[in-house]
Amino acid sequence: MKEDEEIQPQIPEEERRRAIDLNLLFPGKDYDLNRLFPDEETKRLLHDLKRNKREIDRFIKSLNIEEEE
Repeated sequence: MKEDEEIQPQIPEEERRRAIDLNLLFPGKDYDLNRLFPDEETKRLLHDLKRNKREIDRFIKSLNIEEEE
């Protein structure tokens, strides 16, 4: 077991899914995203899409830095 896992309590998968707050994930909207997308699977999909976009943006940025040098 990793040290990080020992420090943090084990959270069941179901509770982690419930913890997704779309209003915090996509701030600045004039409507309640949690109410608009109440389905937990949809919330998980939107969360994963945002995370993947961040990873892709970092990858592209690293490519641009290498080209400039």
